[in-house]
Amino acid sequence: GWVHILLRSPYRMGDRIDINGVRGDVVDITLLSTKVVEVGAWVGGDQSTGRLVSFPNNWLFAHSVRNDTHGFGFIWNELTFTLTFDSDWHAAQDLLEALAQEMAPAVETQARRALDRLSTDVLIRYSVLTPFVYVRVAPKGIALTLRYLVEARKRRGSEHALTISFLDAIRGRDDVKLAET
Repeated sequence: GWVHILLRSPYRMGDRIDINGVRGDVVDITLLSTKVVEVGAWVGGDQSTGRLVSFPNNWLFAHSVRNDTHGFGFIWNELTFTLTFDSDWHAAQDLLEALAQEMAPAVETQARRALDRLSTDVLIRYSVLTPFVYVRVAPKGIALTLRYLVEARKRRGSEHALTISFLDAIRGRDDVKLAET
């Protein structure tokens, strides 16, 4: 496993990975094992639990490795708000898209550069990197799901900022109300 890590680089020091249910930031790679600072578990939003978790390097031959940071460095994130059935979901959709568009240009520029570098090694083609709001009928209302690109380690912060901005934008409006979930 260690030789495979050295030659093929499925992950490196500092990468955020997930293998066989172990998710974390790689802090040590030895001949026999890899050590990560655990992310997730009981802590939400991809933040550290503070625990160190080791796994044997031979896991690479039995389990897939998901690497959030190596190569591209961005992930698609989704944030859902459910509105009451009598809300003006068109207005809410426009608000949510406008808020996401405010942060999009910087992320899109960085992501496009990363994709250009990565496309020389692997076949990844994203033609659209802009945020988009999907609408669906949910059991308790109209669900608006914002899909947007974010740096892998900034997911929770982006969700926090977008949520506060959206809540501030609909505060006091009679035409847009959040449903009870």
